[in-house]
Amino acid sequence: MPEKYHINVVKTPPRFHQVGKYSPVQFLEECAGSCRDCVKKNCVYGVHNAASQHISSMREPEYLYDCYGCLRCVQECVKGTFSLTANPEFKTMGNDYWRPEIIRNTWFEAETGQVPVSGAGYRGPFTGEGFDAMWTDMSEIVRPTRDGIHGREYISTSVELSRRPMRLEFNDMSLVSKLPPILEVPIPVLFQLDGIRPVGDSVLHVAARAAKTLNTMMYVQPGYYADVLKPYADNLVPCLTRKNYQDHIELIRRSRMVELAYEPGIDTVLTELRSFKPDLLISVGLRLNNEAVARALEMARSGVDVLHFTASPEGRELDELEPRFIKDAIRELHNKFVANAIRSQVNMVFSGGIALAEHVAKAIICGADAVTVDYPLLIALECRMCQQCQEGKPCPVKLEEVDLNWGTQRVINLMSSWRNQLLEVLGAMGIREVRRLRGEVGRSMGFEDLEREIFGTIFGEKKVPGNGVNHE
Repeated sequence: MPEKYHINVVKTPPRFHQVGKYSPVQFLEECAGSCRDCVKKNCVYGVHNAASQHISSMREPEYLYDCYGCLRCVQECVKGTFSLTANPEFKTMGNDYWRPEIIRNTWFEAETGQVPVSGAGYRGPFTGEGFDAMWTDMSEIVRPTRDGIHGREYISTSVELSRRPMRLEFNDMSLVSKLPPILEVPIPVLFQLDGIRPVGDSVLHVAARAAKTLNTMMYVQPGYYADVLKPYADNLVPCLTRKNYQDHIELIRRSRMVELAYEPGIDTVLTELRSFKPDLLISVGLRLNNEAVARALEMARSGVDVLHFTASPEGRELDELEPRFIKDAIRELHNKFVANAIRSQVNMVFSGGIALAEHVAKAIICGADAVTVDYPLLIALECRMCQQCQEGKPCPVKLEEVDLNWGTQRVINLMSSWRNQLLEVLGAMGIREVRRLRGEVGRSMGFEDLEREIFGTIFGEKKVPGNGVNHE
């Protein structure tokens, strides 16, 4: 039996004080000061002790926004002297998609490697746009043996990126079919930092080292292949074009997988690429737009192993006036390939909009084989999504000075937390390997579909920008 895949987690505190959401405020003039069991002593997170030390060490006291919002001190104080105050800076982080809550959760995952839990419980909406309009089926959650993290059964999260033959041929009990090379990664998450924002060599080095430690793959431009990245060649996917691939033959021979940017006639160079390295896996990068389906079918029939689709950082189609969210594009592509009886031959990887661990499971349910992460890697290194670097201003958390060991462990912790959450979803569904989750839309419920089925016949249909037709 193969060795069980395991990710080593080490708690890795942040370099800077993080932007929190809440701080407890006590009205001391109303405090009797004589309670034997003061609620401040019972804080499970030690927030009040940390706040006292913080205030005593400063000339001008200010709030320390480290509260998890469990409201225990507010509810249990017999004099009612406590309340919570919100941090105005918290709401300024990120944007409408990369919300402050996502950034804070990612910080927690990168620091501890644990699954984030809200102290005050979930108090937000139960549906929204994009992945928030999907609910996963947890019908098997009562079975303790299927519990992903603590259960006795082994649940596999590995996926294959290699092309699969549709049939095997034998001659006198001997296999005569030529089998393609197999590239298996233990988690359905790949890395990509190209093109999202300026990143320094130190950040690329951290991501490449983490990819090697996790045994996953990382897409990278050939110009970044400095000496510092050479030890990670097995886990790097150089992104080439039809014009420059001949300039990087040695790089191709060192790699297990390469990517070519799509352009008409790109299929004519596949044979030459494999002549450089017979067991080379080839990925073709496509923009996720209204031409993606036709181009993907063309490339799938040409013999590529992986189709890599790129959406916007917010998970929307590119080049469209009313772009759909990535989950709807994934479902269309998956269904088209199933209808053409070629879905099992080629793998689909999607980039853009993957912000949380749940997005990985939901993208796979829609039909993806794997996804790539970009901004979560930067957020794990304490990025605040403030956009200052894109304006030419200095980074407030100095990403360009990230320590290699510290940064690598933060990324590893993040991926461990995401994998554990994926295991929890698979265990609750009674599924023992993530590959069986691909395209299993019956394991989810879509808000738009349910609303249309229940109310569409009564109120008619309506047009929802970016999400197709729904009812009013």
